[in-house]
Amino acid sequence: MAARDVIVVGSGINSLVCAARLARGGHRVTVLERNEELGGCIRTEELFPGFRHDVLSGWYPLFVTSPAYAELGPELEARGLELLNTDTPTAVLTEDGQWTVLSTDRRANVQRLGAVADGEGQRYADELDRFLEEDSGLVFGFLGSEPMSWRASRLVASEVRKQGTRETASFLGRSLETSRAWLERAFASDLTRALLAPWVLHAGLGPDDAYSGVMARVITASLELAGLPVVRGGSANTVAAFRQLIEDHGGELRTGAEVERIVVRQGRASGVRLIDGEQLDADAVFCNVTPTQLYGRLLESEHVPHHVARDASAYRYGRADMQIHFALSGPPNWPDPALADVPMVHLTSGMDGVSRAVNEAQRGLLPAEATVVVGQPTAVDPSRAPEGKWILWIQLQELPSVVTGDAAGELSAPADGAWTEELREAYADRIQQRLARHLPGLDDQVEGRRVYSPADLEALNPNLVGGDPYSGACTLDQFFLWRPMGRTKNHETPVKGLHHIGASTHPGPGLGGVSGYLAAGQLL
Repeated sequence: MAARDVIVVGSGINSLVCAARLARGGHRVTVLERNEELGGCIRTEELFPGFRHDVLSGWYPLFVTSPAYAELGPELEARGLELLNTDTPTAVLTEDGQWTVLSTDRRANVQRLGAVADGEGQRYADELDRFLEEDSGLVFGFLGSEPMSWRASRLVASEVRKQGTRETASFLGRSLETSRAWLERAFASDLTRALLAPWVLHAGLGPDDAYSGVMARVITASLELAGLPVVRGGSANTVAAFRQLIEDHGGELRTGAEVERIVVRQGRASGVRLIDGEQLDADAVFCNVTPTQLYGRLLESEHVPHHVARDASAYRYGRADMQIHFALSGPPNWPDPALADVPMVHLTSGMDGVSRAVNEAQRGLLPAEATVVVGQPTAVDPSRAPEGKWILWIQLQELPSVVTGDAAGELSAPADGAWTEELREAYADRIQQRLARHLPGLDDQVEGRRVYSPADLEALNPNLVGGDPYSGACTLDQFFLWRPMGRTKNHETPVKGLHHIGASTHPGPGLGGVSGYLAAGQLL
């Protein structure tokens, strides 16, 4: 295909993958980022002297298993990207002090879960084997394809030929199962359920959401197969490697370049206009934004069909997120030393606790007992902190964007429901107190704490509307064929030459870069 001038709006993982593929393919690529640093949700900052924190995202199992990494990985590694991993990616610690670990070693998982409950290890093996042998080809194939494409159609047709119509229909029915239904049916132990249930939060779901069961199996399989990789020195090194790759192939990346308008001539995108009035011409434009921004701000209304504008205005955003970063004087005092080697531990009272916190957040309440995602990047990459010291990366994915009350009855909601600095710190205090009950001496170890409320997250990145880290609710009506909307096809838009990428588009959020990969394929 002849070389084209291409503009990519935004510089998150999907933008970088898209730009890298197109630049390698001979196109003239310009990436425009409104902030002063590239990366979108990939940002590493020295929040405290000597401590390099991944402020937002920081875990790469979806990237290392993606087609983008298969294609671009060697060139990124040649430019300094180094991924570090572990054989114990995740664990759970319950409020009553029980714990267990999930490994990348199947035999170890069978043995460990077998000790949790009689026969539990074999049940785990049977469930994962069934998914990998019978369902994974269709699931991973669909998540890695444009949903409305001949490739996706051939994938389904092949599955029907291989397994038969009834078995394929049975799979489609199973795929709608909630993770609660799957976990209660498949496992006997509440501890096993507590180990796996919190992971659906990382897909923007709750245990009682449709299709959360299949997503729980997808994530469990990914953890066992790929672990939980991190980038040596911080995720900003991912951005640096992409930048060098794009520039080495003739691309340009600009910061402080906020797009005000997509320029459309005769029904086709012909470039963009920046807020300072500068206009850049292009043959194709790729926008890593929410549908609210794309159809409500960047495009003139005359270029947006009424039904698309209506659907975009109805696009829903999900629960909000809070990030808490701790700089510690040393590793925390876990109930068992094995937990210090695990990069991500969930602190929860169990599957019902996850469900309860999700429900409270969806009703506007601060959860009384939120699921605490305890990330330990220094367990895998000690270079991020001064020698002997430690980082805790805390994520809370069950918070309301607008606060109407406190399920615990302790904190007062602001009259307008907005997150204030006072509320942010008070809720972080609650989380720190819970952690300290399980990690003796934690308060004395804290050398620094930085908290980002949902409002702070949206201020960092406008795609995180209301603090939603996934750029839109991931429930079934806004996923697969319907992400972002049922009336748009794949990553196309009603404007020719304008492509929509990012977490708001198929296949949804995560650091896989798949939407950028798929959309770039339209010009390759």
